Amino acid sequence: MKIAIAGTGYVGLSLAVVLAQHHRVSALDIDPAKVALINERRSPIQDPEISAYLATRELDLHATTDAQEAYADADWVVVATPTDYDTETNFFDTRSVESVVADVRATNPDAAIVIKSTIPVGYTEQLRAEHPGATIIFSPEFLREGRALHDNLHPSRIIVGDTGERGQEFADLLLEGALDTDVPVLLTHSTEAEAIKLFANTYLAMRVAYFNELDTYAVTRGLDTRQIIEGVGLDPRIGAHYNNPSFGYGGYCLPKDTRQLLANYGTVPQTLITAVVDANTTRMDFIAADILDRHPRRVGIYRLIMKSGSDNFRASSVQGVMSRLQARGVEIVIYEPSYDRDTFQGCRVVRDLGAFAEMADIVIANRLDEHSETFGDTLYTRDLYGRD
Repeated sequence: MKIAIAGTGYVGLSLAVVLAQHHRVSALDIDPAKVALINERRSPIQDPEISAYLATRELDLHATTDAQEAYADADWVVVATPTDYDTETNFFDTRSVESVVADVRATNPDAAIVIKSTIPVGYTEQLRAEHPGATIIFSPEFLREGRALHDNLHPSRIIVGDTGERGQEFADLLLEGALDTDVPVLLTHSTEAEAIKLFANTYLAMRVAYFNELDTYAVTRGLDTRQIIEGVGLDPRIGAHYNNPSFGYGGYCLPKDTRQLLANYGTVPQTLITAVVDANTTRMDFIAADILDRHPRRVGIYRLIMKSGSDNFRASSVQGVMSRLQARGVEIVIYEPSYDRDTFQGCRVVRDLGAFAEMADIVIANRLDEHSETFGDTLYTRDLYGRD
């Protein structure tokens, strides 16, 4: 079977590797450099399992920038292109998805199309109406940046927005490539599958916001955050997971997915979803104010990434804190070894850890790692457990 994957980010490339274990896979990307790396069996993104599989496993995988080559004779086309949130329209920018669907319909109208990009609730039905006779399915992904292949090999669940034979066929493809055999599979209608994705991520954002606000209270009152969190987590209905304070929820998924769900509510009564979105702004305001109370002349930003094991800077919460400090006239210097330019948003970027440590009065880090002890008493973080 031939499968085409449009987009080679965390979602697309991890799926390409999983499916190429048993099928012929063409990975399409507009970036020639990424295509070349994949064909050299090197990962263009930071993910240890993807790097290992590309280097050591026998995979029927070829990357290309030629859409016609990728889609021709494909039985399935998986769409994994980015859908960033557009603040002007208050919806995801789905133009890349629409472009792929149009190209597939023109090149290979018999191919079944599976959308893995995150989309608004009701979007698949809209696409089906625009392309009569097309097989278009939505299947949400539940991957972590930096652990995307691991999460495809050991999926927590597989959800496909099609209750018929084609939905089961795609679920079977994912199961075939997984290492686990007891994976829960749920076939739903397409719109319900879209809602599952947005509600799941908004719940995670709510949990992050909850423990961050707990931490804000503890800091303000001079209490021990760790003791409170551990006591709260002893309730088995709450549990001791996903409870590590941070500068706010960020990264590629949670900020945009919560805003999209809020937009989808429209005239539906709600207060909680709004509160989750607003809580993140409040948290970053608090963190910035807490840093400013220390009267720093120069603040060092240790890593722009959102979480450990990722190379993605998009919407990281530390950038929200950084912009607030800049607005108050604080000089900023950034340590980010994976960034190849000398400035970022008007701030100096250095790649020498020792030199960076000497430059700042306060070094702020959203997440701790093996280098954090370098900064001694100058380090500011709300990370209690050294995990995401």
